[in-house]
Amino acid sequence: MDNLQNFHRSGYCGDLRIEDAGKTVSLCGWVQRQRDLGGLIFVDLRDRTGLVQLSFDDATDRAIFEKAASLRSEYVVAVTGLCREREAKTNKIPTGDIEIYVTELRLLAKSETPPFEIVENSKANDMLRLKYRYLDLRRPEMQRAIATRHKITMIARDYFDKQGFLEIETPMLTKSTPEGARDYLVPSRVHPGKFYALPQSPQQYKQLLMLSGFDRYFQIARCFRDEDLRADRQPEFTQIDLEMSFVNEDDIMGIQEGFLKRVFKEVLDVDVQTPFQRMPWQEAMDRFGSDKPDLRFGFELKDISDIVKDCGFGVFSGPVAAGGSVRLINVNGGGEAFPRKKIDKLADFAKTYHAKGLAWARLVDGKVTSSYAKFLTDEENAAILERAEAKDGDLVLIVGDEKNEVVWAALGALRCEVAKQMGLVDPKEFRFLWVTEFPMFEWSEEENRYMAMHHPFTAPMVEDEDKILTDKAHCRARAYDIVLNGTELGGGSIRISTPEMQEKAFQALGISDEDIQERFGHLVNAFKFGAPPHGGLAYGLDRLCMLMAGAPSIRDVIAFPKVQNASDLMMACPDVVDDKQLDDLSIACTRMEETPAEEQ
Repeated sequence: MDNLQNFHRSGYCGDLRIEDAGKTVSLCGWVQRQRDLGGLIFVDLRDRTGLVQLSFDDATDRAIFEKAASLRSEYVVAVTGLCREREAKTNKIPTGDIEIYVTELRLLAKSETPPFEIVENSKANDMLRLKYRYLDLRRPEMQRAIATRHKITMIARDYFDKQGFLEIETPMLTKSTPEGARDYLVPSRVHPGKFYALPQSPQQYKQLLMLSGFDRYFQIARCFRDEDLRADRQPEFTQIDLEMSFVNEDDIMGIQEGFLKRVFKEVLDVDVQTPFQRMPWQEAMDRFGSDKPDLRFGFELKDISDIVKDCGFGVFSGPVAAGGSVRLINVNGGGEAFPRKKIDKLADFAKTYHAKGLAWARLVDGKVTSSYAKFLTDEENAAILERAEAKDGDLVLIVGDEKNEVVWAALGALRCEVAKQMGLVDPKEFRFLWVTEFPMFEWSEEENRYMAMHHPFTAPMVEDEDKILTDKAHCRARAYDIVLNGTELGGGSIRISTPEMQEKAFQALGISDEDIQERFGHLVNAFKFGAPPHGGLAYGLDRLCMLMAGAPSIRDVIAFPKVQNASDLMMACPDVVDDKQLDDLSIACTRMEETPAEEQ
């Protein structure tokens, strides 16, 4: 093998253009492919910026030509040569006008045949790609995604610095304060039987920083949550985390809109229109069935409970009588797009959101076919179609349930599904929305109590402060989420800043005075020493990068992600540790057989 002694790389493969013709350049990278045409050899050399063609011919030094003939995919090489205009140009790559006529070739490392081809849009399955993640990361789309993440992070640091924020690191080993997702626990060797927790967010620390006089804080923060994974969730993730003192909602939203406007312009050259639309949580649920609605298409929900409450059809009247509702969406143009078989599949889809069924009416060629019309009067049928504003060619989908949450979830998911199937979702359109006035509390069937919808440090709406203990179901929070195309990018709130109100919030959650002091005393006690009004927000950096990179999953914008069961296939962890390590931590462990991730 050769080495790089006395070799100095002059630039990157993908940066060369026709203007560089005539220059001598030195490049390093991986062999994408080699084409041996007898007296002529072409090699595509790849680095993180792209590809460039290397050329060898009969005039090339014989030793160099023979070395070029031995090259295989993923060999690592360094070359020096003349950048010249290509005879056969191509517009398939940015460097398609030029090639490098090689005068020096160094073979730095050989490669075994990789388990999958290192190409754009690889067909390799996800498990294989993640097992060999270091190879997967060589692929151009992965290189672009990670580079996009870097650029977003650098813009964030520069933007918030110019807005007067200080970047302050908060601890990774902290106190477990169970209220929400499960903590990852870290045993202490020097304090046997005691544990740290990895932070789910820097929430309490950043509030304490506000009390410390640092009125504008931000951090690119690593966070950890021991929860079930989805396409946009990971057990460890990154937030763009910030907090501000002496502000209200308008101040915080204005700062964030400025950041998003800048980052979309600099990364995607997209001009984002500000200010963003705002919508109260209740309106979002009633109109779109979701607190993170996608505004790129219509199909809004309409409540028909008043029309069907006294009808003779129990499927409709029953849910209303039980305190629930019956609602519909009108899929404009869906009458022809969804024949009966496809409607049946939509019904199955709705059932995955706990809907008991899906009623429908299809208007095609002036005729109405329906799954429910025969159970209703002509007047009731006409009133439903009028409320839906249905016309010829439309499809009306109806869900009723005793729980509004089921109706919202099913129809909210259906409107997105039919829009996707009809090709109405434009990936190049970006519709931002602030969802505001969230409920302060939500009822947990599992816990059989009210829990904080965001976290217990969120302030109630000023006009709802008296409801925090007496009317939890109707107490609204000064909370807000930033939503983009149906994805929650981040969330925040104005915080509670007095010990009296914070204690009320804990009491509303059923936390005793003793537990308040044990779990949150550091925060409640700090409020007694003059806390400024403050609030903040945290973006999911992974989600923001996913949307901006056009990736299907946040795993595609994280260098080394976990899989569905929170394991790392490449590092083969989590893993067992030896008994000596457990003894040092005063831990006894029961060994259990695990199903390999590949079999899950």
